[in-house]
Amino acid sequence: MAEKIEYGTTGKPHPYHIVRPSIWPLAASLAAGLLAVGTVLFLHDVKIGAFPIGFKGMILGFMAVLAVMFFWWKDVVYEAVTEKVHSPIAKIGMRYGMALFIASEVMFFVAFFWAFFDASLYADDAKMFQRLEYTGGMWPPAHIETIPAFDLPLMMTLILLLSGCTVTWAHHAILEGNQKDFVQALGLSVGLGAFFMCFQIYEYGHAAFGFKDGIYASTFYMATGFHGFHVFVGTVFLAVCWLRAKKKHFTKEDHFGFEAAAWYWHFVDVVWLFLFVAIYWWGSLGAS
Repeated sequence: MAEKIEYGTTGKPHPYHIVRPSIWPLAASLAAGLLAVGTVLFLHDVKIGAFPIGFKGMILGFMAVLAVMFFWWKDVVYEAVTEKVHSPIAKIGMRYGMALFIASEVMFFVAFFWAFFDASLYADDAKMFQRLEYTGGMWPPAHIETIPAFDLPLMMTLILLLSGCTVTWAHHAILEGNQKDFVQALGLSVGLGAFFMCFQIYEYGHAAFGFKDGIYASTFYMATGFHGFHVFVGTVFLAVCWLRAKKKHFTKEDHFGFEAAAWYWHFVDVVWLFLFVAIYWWGSLGAS
């Protein structure tokens, strides 16, 4: 009669990564709750005497969220680099998770494109009387001085496309085990991301319309502004990968942390191409 072997008692490696008990999910919930409550109190200008409790709570909550992110991701890096517990099956789960996250981000931007196209394609909709009063039945509205697509936005497009090339260069370098080119290409990608943000700040500072100047301005700033925020997040993501690359955390066989950053950065690039074509170029064709 064959000896009965109880699962988990033979020392056989487990194909999955069983995460140790962690304080960070609870801490993240508390930090996010503090940030949400603080933001609501801030928007309602709640004070205790002269003390702006809402603003202080919002800042404290934001700092708490950043701290949880840092320490939680630090634990994940430790699991990957030191403990080496991210098995091939665990990495598949991470890939699915990153893919679903990017898919949710795609739908996030779909909402802004929807708002822009609804306003621009139906600028003369009589049922939207306030919109019609603002647009005068034309798009862009006659009083809006649009930003020329083939001026600064074209330069920003070239910067992002070049950064996509350097990220791809970094990916090929790590696949070949070329650490020197990997670090160099990542550093260039981070620099180009920062360069793009500087141009966007300059563009906003010199735009002829403000955020509250009607539906054109609102849809423009919401779409391009949130993209700029994603560029900031992606640049930080790549900068962390660059620091890890200098410490040789990534190998040709194990580099999903960088791969996730590369996926995110290419997503940011593609969204910008749609913004450039739809908002900067097509959305300004009727401008006088």
